[in-house]
Amino acid sequence: MAASAAVATIHTTTSPSITLTAPNHQFATNLRPFHLRRGLRLRCSYKVAIEHEGQTTELEVDPDETILEKALDSGMSVPHDCKLGVCMTCPAKLLSGSVDQSEGMLSEDVIERGYSLLCVSYPKSDCHIKIIPEEELLSLQLATADD
Repeated sequence: MAASAAVATIHTTTSPSITLTAPNHQFATNLRPFHLRRGLRLRCSYKVAIEHEGQTTELEVDPDETILEKALDSGMSVPHDCKLGVCMTCPAKLLSGSVDQSEGMLSEDVIERGYSLLCVSYPKSDCHIKIIPEEELLSLQLATADD
């Protein structure tokens, strides 16, 4: 008899959500402490809602993957080019939550206004973002460069 995998998701009032996977179906009825379950993996991910072209898509994004990477893997057609944080082709406005985009080239004051580049944005919490036209971010970045 083949063992089937069980999955349990724990949602808390604070981020992140936690997904637990166990090697057999007994996990669902036998919830022993994490460290006592052999073969148990713990994965932390964040819910990221992406507004694009009139639709909102919610993704589970691990803290070690970029939001762009996850969006493309899930089949979303989002603007991008270099994937290095320099071309500004994947701009977004962060409506809520926080991301680490320390690998990108945006100026600090633009980041403080809530703008980000998806190719270098790693979620640090649940997020809600809106993909914006490249020109919007480019004009803002150039305007702050003159200050």
